[in-house]
Amino acid sequence: MPLTAPLRGVVPPVCTPLDETGEVDTASLARLVEHLVAGGVHGLFALGSTSEVAYLTDEQRAVTLRTVVEAAAGRVPVLAGVIDTTTARVIAHARVAAELGADALVATAPFYTRTHPKEIAGHFRTLHASVDLPLFAYDIPVAVHSKLPASLVRELAEDGTLAGLKDSSGDEGGLRRLLVELGGRDGRTDGPARQFSVLTGSELTVDCALLAGADGVVPGIGNVDPAGYVRLYDAALAGDWALAAKEQERLVALFGMVDVGPEADMGRSSSALGSFKAALRLLGVIGCGDTAFPQIQLGEESVAEVARHLRAAGLAPVR
Repeated sequence: MPLTAPLRGVVPPVCTPLDETGEVDTASLARLVEHLVAGGVHGLFALGSTSEVAYLTDEQRAVTLRTVVEAAAGRVPVLAGVIDTTTARVIAHARVAAELGADALVATAPFYTRTHPKEIAGHFRTLHASVDLPLFAYDIPVAVHSKLPASLVRELAEDGTLAGLKDSSGDEGGLRRLLVELGGRDGRTDGPARQFSVLTGSELTVDCALLAGADGVVPGIGNVDPAGYVRLYDAALAGDWALAAKEQERLVALFGMVDVGPEADMGRSSSALGSFKAALRLLGVIGCGDTAFPQIQLGEESVAEVARHLRAAGLAPVR
């Protein structure tokens, strides 16, 4: 589904199911896409952080994206993460994504070494000029060590380089300043920036972000409960902020599953991604809850805690 208008709504970053050998489980991935589309989502973001893109080989990236595109079958747009350290490597990923049928690209600033805003601008402009697909910036300074300045985002929006931004900075004040920079809650600036989409990756404050003027959300736990985020978004769109807050509070409680892994034994990212996959396995969507090596897997007690979170949120495990 080509992007002919600003992207709005719920766009989950699709988990990448793996089998017991660590390879992409395409049958489970296709079922996950069906689960998300049936939940009413407005787009799919393949090969992002929640997709474990940093752990996948180039061949696995291609298999993952091809499977998501084919399973989506044009019903919703597919955004492809083309995340890598340098502009040349990102362009190579972007060309493959275009060949595989992605509707848009998502890229971070270059990383490993810190980059200046002028270098970041050159990176995005070169990528946009090299591959003719809408380009979304992914602002995730915890991973790439560079925060995208609001003035730079506006500049790249106004000259048509960027079609939107996923804000995973965790800086709620910074997100609000960006929305003000782009024209505030009731609109965007003139020119191409009027078509610019701002999507929050802070899934616990979606109602607040939408009230401030964000266009949608990219929620990792939306893999588990896509319909919940769609209900939240629809309530906000209708101006029913009490209902939006009620749904947000239920999702906040569900999100508690991300900490089920013992902190002394595994990283917080491993715990969160493991909890999403464990939940999807318990719900009968995917066949195996393993995360990519060298992440440590959740134990039985942690998986049982995931099941308790699902039941408390009204999502009954089937296994």
